[in-house]
Amino acid sequence: MEKLEVGEVFTISDDNDEDQEVEVLAKMNMDGHEYVAVSFVEDLHEEEEDSDMEGIDVFFLRADEDGGLSALESDEEFDKVSAGFDELMDDAEDIDNV
Repeated sequence: MEKLEVGEVFTISDDNDEDQEVEVLAKMNMDGHEYVAVSFVEDLHEEEEDSDMEGIDVFFLRADEDGGLSALESDEEFDKVSAGFDELMDDAEDIDNV
């Protein structure tokens, strides 16, 4: 898989082996790894209609050197990445409010 960009949509298989489209909401580098925050496209469209983006489920994936994606390996990694994306989104909001 090639490097993903914000706004890009791709398909993953869920726990039931059903294909789901997800959209890249943000990406960042942390500790030498690239991470992406994604959400299901279907959920994003439902929330856009309600204009309340706080109800969407966001999850994080780690990109490897070959461009493949994998789930985070531990709760500690999840906490670290989640905090990093929260900070990234807060910084983006601060820029938008200037």
